[in-house]
Amino acid sequence: MRRVALCLLAHPDDAEILCAGTLVQLAARGWEIHIATATPGDCGSATLPAEQIAAIRRREAAESAALIGASYHCLELRDVNVVFDQESNRRAIDLFRRIAPALVFAHPRHDYMLDHEQTHLLARNASFSYPIPNAAAEPPLPDSRIPWLYYCDPLEGLDPYSGQPVAATTLVDITAEMPRKEAMLACHASQRQWLRSHHGMDEYLEAMRRHAVARGRDAGVPYAEAFVQHRGHAFPHTDLLAQELRIDR
Repeated sequence: MRRVALCLLAHPDDAEILCAGTLVQLAARGWEIHIATATPGDCGSATLPAEQIAAIRRREAAESAALIGASYHCLELRDVNVVFDQESNRRAIDLFRRIAPALVFAHPRHDYMLDHEQTHLLARNASFSYPIPNAAAEPPLPDSRIPWLYYCDPLEGLDPYSGQPVAATTLVDITAEMPRKEAMLACHASQRQWLRSHHGMDEYLEAMRRHAVARGRDAGVPYAEAFVQHRGHAFPHTDLLAQELRIDR
């Protein structure tokens, strides 16, 4: 099995908020890590033009990934315009084809904004499709196969349609990894001002910590990240995260 993990999420900083602690653990166990976003975050400023803030956010994302020896990629779609269409789907499959991940992290089907939900569709379809020989122009890498697929929490761990907490299938203790998770998120300095302007929030790191504490209570540890494993037809059903990170049931 290729020890290659890819998270494909909508925006720069999503990985740091949702799954960076788990990525840190995988990197420490010898996994090759790739962090990808659908967009470069071009709407992530109330004052800067789109291309200027996009350049800043690409740089911040690359700096964050480098802290754990990971690579950063962007599909170069645009904020609030992510859609599951032929061109976007081709870009996602091409990315998967170049990386051939054995383990994928994606947004859940239901989340607070449609960029997340549409990126979910791109990641889910690419996971299923990229090993198919005719799915892309270039040949697949050796040992390309349908990967283990896990969905990160929606914002605040709540289903946006029901308002109810999402039940995790896998909880990862990230207590030891919190300092590096925080350092990765702190690389996204441009977002502090944006969140203050658009969301009325001046607690970028604190909001992340609160959710990690809440998931930690579910796991009986100080800090945790939560995932729901995709167990649809043809996808692996064993809990690779639990096995790889030696999570006791």
